[in-house]
Amino acid sequence: MARVALVTGGSRGIGAAISIALKDAGYSVAASYAGNDEAAAKFTNETGIKTYKWNVADYDSCVEGIANVEAELGPVDILVNNAGITRDAPFHKMTREQWSDVIDTNLSGVFNMTHPIWPGMRERKFGRVITISSINGQKGQFAQVNYSASKAGDLGITKALAQEGARFGITANAICPGYIATDMVMAVPEKVRESIIAQIPAGRLGEPEEIARCVVFLASDEAEFVNGSTITVNGGQHFV
Repeated sequence: MARVALVTGGSRGIGAAISIALKDAGYSVAASYAGNDEAAAKFTNETGIKTYKWNVADYDSCVEGIANVEAELGPVDILVNNAGITRDAPFHKMTREQWSDVIDTNLSGVFNMTHPIWPGMRERKFGRVITISSINGQKGQFAQVNYSASKAGDLGITKALAQEGARFGITANAICPGYIATDMVMAVPEKVRESIIAQIPAGRLGEPEEIARCVVFLASDEAEFVNGSTITVNGGQHFV
């Protein structure tokens, strides 16, 4: 029977590429989303991957959503914490709401999703927790104190979970994408996009599928000894 993979923010951008790649690799995939019903319906129609709507910033909604997925597909074996938002502003102009919105989704959202799934992984002696962090969680970024803090925190969660889960056959790893050619990045003014590309030694933006291939590897049996690691995928823009 196919293992079950749950991808948060899995119907658009990097998340959509991850969901598709996992399905192509033979997993039974569920994709959660927060608000764009039209995009989710289109994704399901095109891929056959079922989507489920809830907000990862709300713990109770995560518990209910996960229960719905497991009732239909079975226990979650692979969790991909991909959902994330930005609320950019220079720090002196950043509001408490902008701070809280990002921390609640990008950081607490990883706890809210992983915590309900973790006991089942321990009992079954298998699990993969893969969290999508960011280059800006590694190096920081102007006007992204909230986002950078949340993504750096995701790396800390990953390292601690790796130590707790290892003896139960659970691995926890993170991926830090650089600038990827998603709709969000492609929507920025061309001059800004060109200035970003100028900082990337590879001379181009990354593709969502390049992140997805890393996820497929980390989800596999072949990656069972890879634990607590951060895979940096940024075209040489930043080294850790």
